Amino acid sequence: MSAMATPALFSPFTMRGVTLKNRIVVSPMCQYLAVEGQPGDWHMAHHARFALGGVGAAILEATAISRDGRITHGCTGLWEDAQIAPMARITALYKAHGVVPGVQIGHAGGKAATQRPWEGAGPLPEDGPEPAWEIIGPSAVKIRSNFRTPRPVTLAEIAEIVAAFGQAARRAVAAGFDIIELHGAHGYLLHSFMSPLTNQRTDAYGGSLANRMRLALECAAEVRRAVPGHVVVAYRASVVDNLDGGIALSDSVALAAELKQLGVDLIDCSAGGIALPVSLLPQKVEHGFQAPLAEAVRHGAGLATMAVGLITDPVKANAIIASGQADLVALGRELLADPSWPYHAAVALGLDKPESVLPMQYAFYLERRAAVQGR
Repeated sequence: MSAMATPALFSPFTMRGVTLKNRIVVSPMCQYLAVEGQPGDWHMAHHARFALGGVGAAILEATAISRDGRITHGCTGLWEDAQIAPMARITALYKAHGVVPGVQIGHAGGKAATQRPWEGAGPLPEDGPEPAWEIIGPSAVKIRSNFRTPRPVTLAEIAEIVAAFGQAARRAVAAGFDIIELHGAHGYLLHSFMSPLTNQRTDAYGGSLANRMRLALECAAEVRRAVPGHVVVAYRASVVDNLDGGIALSDSVALAAELKQLGVDLIDCSAGGIALPVSLLPQKVEHGFQAPLAEAVRHGAGLATMAVGLITDPVKANAIIASGQADLVALGRELLADPSWPYHAAVALGLDKPESVLPMQYAFYLERRAAVQGR
């Protein structure tokens, strides 16, 4: 098969000084097993599965910019220098196998101080071995009906949050990450400022779209200033709230256009997270159901996008890239089920020597097996 016939999913993609060997990205997936923000042995084993599986890039789980910005007690963090070294073990693992490492940084806002999902995902108790802490948001509006009411954040605290994004980004670069993604989705702090459903402020951070996107833009600008020019800055957005009166697609296109002007390189296009859990949608959805959102942002703002959401079929994933809906596809639970999904996709799409997407130690034996099988 000639280079011209390489499936779009397996073509390289370059942003700034970073080149992904293919368009397949590990989506951030929280493990809730960190200790004081530090990843441990579980995280190394978890990420080794993907590092050996042939992906182009991997973005580590939602990582808090401050201790009180965690979702749970088990969330990873980059709020202090002690967290750099354990993160660097993971980036070194990925780089050893030609995978670009990224990390998602953010503040949980009104979804902070919650239980781990398998413990119920509700608000933490006020006492006990893992007690709750005070939560903040743009306004005194609950993210979900069973959550606590956040305290409206002050202007002084907003300035501290912006600075904390920059400090976390600097630590991320020191740990070896080449992609820094701001978490502006799923009901967390930046999303809750952007959404009219949760932002009832009357100051410079509420009301108009320009005001509601202000915090996201300030944090993105701070991160861009904090990292070297070759490092990719991405932004995960809940492009729509999927609720009446929430964020509209046109709002997110406008946000993406402003982010582009600040030097953001990629919009990771998700949806929802206010009122309903992102992973428990009430309706049945189809493969790649959010890809049209990535397409609208890509063409509306002239910025690279990543599609995410039930991307499981290689042929359809390839079509998302080939048709121009998105530049990258992010897989989460599908890679939990099948860490070698890139190899199986290469076989399904007819890539010449599909074993070559895997490390040589695997590719050698799989190529021999293929020859015996007559392929």
